[in-house]
Amino acid sequence: MFRLIALAAMATAFLAPPQHCHAQTAPVAAEQRMQHISIVALGEPKPGREPLYLIPGLSSPRQVWDGIAPDLAKDRQVLLVQVNGFGGDDLGANGKPGMTDGIIADLLADSTKRGAKRPAVIGHSYGGLIGMMLAARHPDRVGRLLVVDTLPFFGKLFDPTATPASIAPRAEQLRSMTIAAAELTKAMPPITSDPGGIWSNTAEGRIKVANWTRLANQTAVAQALYEDLITDIGPELGKVTAKPFTILYAAGVGEAQAKAVWEPAYAGTPAKLVAVADSYHFIMLDQPQRFAAEVKAFLAE
Repeated sequence: MFRLIALAAMATAFLAPPQHCHAQTAPVAAEQRMQHISIVALGEPKPGREPLYLIPGLSSPRQVWDGIAPDLAKDRQVLLVQVNGFGGDDLGANGKPGMTDGIIADLLADSTKRGAKRPAVIGHSYGGLIGMMLAARHPDRVGRLLVVDTLPFFGKLFDPTATPASIAPRAEQLRSMTIAAAELTKAMPPITSDPGGIWSNTAEGRIKVANWTRLANQTAVAQALYEDLITDIGPELGKVTAKPFTILYAAGVGEAQAKAVWEPAYAGTPAKLVAVADSYHFIMLDQPQRFAAEVKAFLAE
């Protein structure tokens, strides 16, 4: 899965989904920009219901949630997050050390401004890491947490014995590769044929993800990838008080094989694991009906 041939793609795409670009859905509300993120709100605040933050992954625009957001906004306010630069927009304060902490600070500030006490959070990939960091380090600020296809320590996929310190040189190499390839990525024409890859199990999904990745600001992507690789949130997950705390993971390689990776990674934590068969990393693209049902069940629990 993570052979060297995939590393350059991951450097510009993993934890990456959709892309905010010229051929995207027009926002239905004004975009509120902060230093590290922007937010588009769907729906109005509902009495007695905390808002829901939807955080996409690396290189991903908020459009990754298009399949579920409008329906969810009928029952509660939905806050569509986008990391500055990931949608092809200005990177703001991103691309520098401390980017992930800055994203979390912006989320906390936005939540305070809205008067949200313990909002629900759903994060995919890098967005899932952000959700876990937020819930573990600020447990009184997250009421529900759904993590979509995110491990607590991404570096373990490269080396089962890895630590944040031991993986740092490889993470730095990937950061440098991503930045070096930025001009080439930027010059790529729109992708119209199946590029292959491990992000989706359909040609349509792979084309979509490839075009999202193509348009992302690679400086922002490179720094986020580096920080993702060297972060192990696992030892802190015992501090999470969000209920439910659910991990939704793709089991497209085979449920037994996937289970052997995911269950040890979350052993001893309060997380509940749910496997999704016939899906790769972008579960919302590969199994949209199942994904929507799991999100609704999570919010109803």
